[in-house]
Amino acid sequence: MIMPLTTTRISPDWPCQVKTPGSYDWERSAAKWLRELVPARYASYPALLRHPVLLARHAQIQVQHEIRVARTALQTARADLPRLGLPESVIEHTIKMYAAEVLQLQHIARSVRAVTEALAESGPGR
Repeated sequence: MIMPLTTTRISPDWPCQVKTPGSYDWERSAAKWLRELVPARYASYPALLRHPVLLARHAQIQVQHEIRVARTALQTARADLPRLGLPESVIEHTIKMYAAEVLQLQHIARSVRAVTEALAESGPGR
């Protein structure tokens, strides 16, 4: 069954792995992408399998927690890492890695929000 097009506009943050809202099987592609963002054990929960919008909600929470973890790691790296005996070059590389991860996670969070909104618009009980 082909769903009617939604009013959702595809944003620059729309994930390339998810088909355009309203296109054939787009919700399945959204659910597949969202499952990759949550711990694997959640893939077997029937409620999350039957309701992609619920899966999207959980993915939003998961990504927000990951952002907090990456920010904490970034903010504490300069103080904590020298005590582990790491050379300055490794510490600097690690700080850059955490900063890049925060930016990537923020992009993923925007993508999850866009997919969540499209799923919510696609119909009740999703």
